[in-house]
Amino acid sequence: MRDVCIVGGGVAGMAASIFTARAGLDTLVIDGGESILARNASLENYPGFPDGVDARRYLQLTREQARNAGAEFELGRVTRAEPVEAGELEQGFVLETEGGDPIETRRVIAASWSDSDYLVPLDVGRIQRGSKYFVDVDEGGRTAVEGVYAAGRIAGEPHQTVVAAGHGAKVGLAVIHDSDANFYHDWVAPEGYFTGRDRDVPPGCEEIDEAERRERDEQARETILEAFAEPLDEEPTMHPSVESE
Repeated sequence: MRDVCIVGGGVAGMAASIFTARAGLDTLVIDGGESILARNASLENYPGFPDGVDARRYLQLTREQARNAGAEFELGRVTRAEPVEAGELEQGFVLETEGGDPIETRRVIAASWSDSDYLVPLDVGRIQRGSKYFVDVDEGGRTAVEGVYAAGRIAGEPHQTVVAAGHGAKVGLAVIHDSDANFYHDWVAPEGYFTGRDRDVPPGCEEIDEAERRERDEQARETILEAFAEPLDEEPTMHPSVESE
């Protein structure tokens, strides 16, 4: 049984997975195929990119970061989510997928804008706005069903990428704090930051010396330079309602 299954491989889902995986939770992202962000011609309001960034490149790098953190990905579409019957398995949920085996998980993060139909059997509290169904959540992304969360646009958050990433991270932290993970704060600190004050390094933190810091910085720069060495040969995806010529 997985610790957490995240339904949706867009920005919110991947941001949540980075935090849950780094906290040591067995994390599976079930990816429906393409993030709505892939329709963006140029992502120009995300902090850290003064002249913007190719949205598809950003998605690739975020997915790589999630994999590096320990998250696993499975391509597919979740069609139904049901609670596990008492006595059969551990407390949790079973996710049925299109053409795949059922997936057992202790917690579910719905990050699947704009599909929430699979949540109907759980009665999480869906809210209809026009033709769309959002999910009612508290400030941590928790729904009316314990163990079920929602992140990003499906939780009523604004459409912007930076908001989706931030909310996904926030929901990921809520899952961590609701689990049994020994976790305080996800932070890489310079050597001596805690131990130099006669404190133990808190769970989820680590101290690194100057040599390790420089080595990690070098790897980070190599990754970015390689990623942006050549233009990405992928076109934006047009909205499905627009007829192609």
